[in-house]
Amino acid sequence: MDLSSARRIVTFVLVLLCAILVSNTLSNILLAALGLSGIFGFIVGFVIYAVFFFGVLYFFERFFGITIFRFGGR
Repeated sequence: MDLSSARRIVTFVLVLLCAILVSNTLSNILLAALGLSGIFGFIVGFVIYAVFFFGVLYFFERFFGITIFRFGGR
């Protein structure tokens, strides 16, 4: 394994961990602020989590040039 592929793997893992942590924190804060619980809270929380998760990935791609899922279509 060369250095560039190892660097890409480490970057991939770090970006995904960052996206998971940020989206989990923000979705928990938003769900607590809205006071949602139960199955409805689970469904809304899942949707909010997904929005934040892909938003953070798009942020990394847009501002840092790190492509994970190639949202730009290039």
